Amino acid sequence: MPSAKRHPRVDQLISALGYGSRRDVDIWINKSDRIQAKGVDKLRSDMRLDPKLLSFDGEPLDHPEGLLVVMNKPLGRVCSHDPREGPSVYELLEPRWNLRSPTVESIGRLDKDTSGLLLLTDRHDLIHRLTSPKNHVPKVYEATLQASVTQKMIDILASGTLLIHGETKPCLPAKLESLGDKKARITLSEGRYHQVRRMLGAVGAPVFKLHRSQFGPLTLDALPEGELRSIPFPENWVTPEAEI
Repeated sequence: MPSAKRHPRVDQLISALGYGSRRDVDIWINKSDRIQAKGVDKLRSDMRLDPKLLSFDGEPLDHPEGLLVVMNKPLGRVCSHDPREGPSVYELLEPRWNLRSPTVESIGRLDKDTSGLLLLTDRHDLIHRLTSPKNHVPKVYEATLQASVTQKMIDILASGTLLIHGETKPCLPAKLESLGDKKARITLSEGRYHQVRRMLGAVGAPVFKLHRSQFGPLTLDALPEGELRSIPFPENWVTPEAEI
């Protein structure tokens, strides 16, 4: 078990989890007993305790080791905290989660016109791991196109030579599959700006509708649109040579 000095102070921890200010925490401990610690008779704000020992209103603390959720992102919502950009995915989170520190952020973005699997976390180290160009995490998209998929398109995307407008480095190989009737599935392991739309547009198949169905090993598993679920932190998602 980690030593007590490695745990944050009780007031720092509970405030960082979005329950309230450190002053609120001090009041809850000393005047209302809303915060309890198993095995501790006289709790103090400056104590450093294992978060698993703490409870708030009789319930375990809300994801004290960090938050990771899968969302089935609806169309029309942006991955931004700026209200000027329009309705946000963060409005769909539990209110307390938007008060956490560090802030909850999306792992990569889906634009307003793209639906599907979106990951959100307050573990910024994980965001870096899963979005770093040095790592390759496969992502799968289902697309409705303005043209039918051809073998030439499949070969170009698989070649690793496609250079899209505004880029100086070719895209990594991507797997394009025809699903018939101008529908396709594309698997890639990069996360450039609007990459799927730009790649398919570059080979003559502009995207009419786009949905992300998989991120690494994760799928939506019938998660309703606009809903989310908490998941464990990944162990083996990031591999330098992930195959697509």
